[in-house]
Amino acid sequence: MKTLKLGTTDLGQIPTNPAEFLAPYHPFMTEAMKNKLAFRDEGNHQWRPFKEIEGEHVRSLQTFLQEAGFMPTAQIDGIFGYRTLAGLRLFQEYVRTVDQKPEIGKPDGIAGPNTWKFIEAWKSERAGTPEFVCQWNRFKDQPSEDYLEWMELLRSAKDFYLSNNHPIIEMTGQFPQKSDTLPVGDWNVSPDQIHLVGIRRNEEDEVGARRENDDLFVLLIHGMVFYFWGSTDPNPGMADRTDIPFLAEGQHLYTFGWHKVSQAHKVYQALRPASNGVLVFRDRNVNQAFDLVDLISGLDKAPNSTINIHWSGIGKTNFSAGCQVIAGQSYLNHTNELVDCSHFASVTYGDLGHGKTRGAYNLLSDLILNYAPAGVHQVHYTLGRDETSFLSPKLNSKWIADRVDQLKGKAIG
Repeated sequence: MKTLKLGTTDLGQIPTNPAEFLAPYHPFMTEAMKNKLAFRDEGNHQWRPFKEIEGEHVRSLQTFLQEAGFMPTAQIDGIFGYRTLAGLRLFQEYVRTVDQKPEIGKPDGIAGPNTWKFIEAWKSERAGTPEFVCQWNRFKDQPSEDYLEWMELLRSAKDFYLSNNHPIIEMTGQFPQKSDTLPVGDWNVSPDQIHLVGIRRNEEDEVGARRENDDLFVLLIHGMVFYFWGSTDPNPGMADRTDIPFLAEGQHLYTFGWHKVSQAHKVYQALRPASNGVLVFRDRNVNQAFDLVDLISGLDKAPNSTINIHWSGIGKTNFSAGCQVIAGQSYLNHTNELVDCSHFASVTYGDLGHGKTRGAYNLLSDLILNYAPAGVHQVHYTLGRDETSFLSPKLNSKWIADRVDQLKGKAIG
């Protein structure tokens, strides 16, 4: 089989109108980027145009990925686009970690001779068995206990804030403009949606030049739970103004999009506020913390459309100027096992053109893209903090701290 990568297209399958084909996948990009009429290969800083090859190799790959459960709702069209890229990376990561066959190599989204070898082995060894469909696609109808517990937590949090006053929830509910920060009565707690939970820690602590990645993120998708780490708070060294923004706690509506859209050599997939922007507080007393002074000062006057959810390197540096950022070093998978991505996770943008990837962050973005329920193009992001009643008795401050330490590779108490 031929080596396939983003942009590869079976003979006769190049769209008659490439701009129209790419438009749904390129929201928020500049016109100059859209006019490239190419796929953004964020793994090596390249833009890849449609490249036609003989045969139906792409369709064969897509058919396998769909039947094996790695891109269950994607269209089989003979075009190696973003969802095929996501499906192939999910397959490679699944073989590497769930099947425990690291010899497949890093999940780079390239179907080369080694990856094809594992695809053919999957077909021959699992043909006619339930194991032909990956575990990740089997939890939709039988959600894990962890997933059910987190969904109940979201429902309980909504009920609690509907019945109990909380200053931040009240401020967001009374905000006079339309925003992507939802009043508590509009919080979506349905399993038919994609949910990302952010748990803020140490936001009230003053910092000097740098704030650490010390927060927990919980992805609830397709009946499964995956844990990531990073930061919900801005790093002063990344911001271009002193009154740095802190995203308001509560639920926010995000959609698929791109980050770094002003830089064609850095732009990559991320989540962005769905339409009007999200609500933030400002660091009014300039101590690089979210404290009582900032809370009393109230929300910023207008919604902020630049608070994205994006990558934060391997985790050594907090890349956030107010965004919610995910470290690439590691994650906890659907069975709560620690998965190490450090040997192929890039520290900075500069490593991406030299064989490194965004590591755990790619898994998060690929799961969201390919396991989104049919017709769902948004993510409900619920931000809380570790010491509030947002958490259950089990999921207390210590439990959260232990998960973050586990993700960082530290011993937990």
